[in-house]
Amino acid sequence: MATLTVRNLDDDIVRRLRIRAAEHGRSAEAEHRAILQSVLVCNDPATARKQIIERLAEFRRRTAGRGSPSAADQLRESRHMRLAALAGTVDET
Repeated sequence: MATLTVRNLDDDIVRRLRIRAAEHGRSAEAEHRAILQSVLVCNDPATARKQIIERLAEFRRRTAGRGSPSAADQLRESRHMRLAALAGTVDET
């Protein structure tokens, strides 16, 4: 088994971890293991799918409105630039 050390945690986070451990009737170290296990290892495919959907929705919410061109627009621009370069009408530098 490996050992994990986490430094520079906010005092409030440590307090919340201790409270959560007490609520679940286990040591703080056992609570940390349980949290990591529940977040990183999922044995139920339905739960895993739901978590993935929620994480993607959160990512889309956070990145909405950034104004990045779509993949289709980027591909179209790339093709246009390659065609123009082959035709000798655009400087590739």
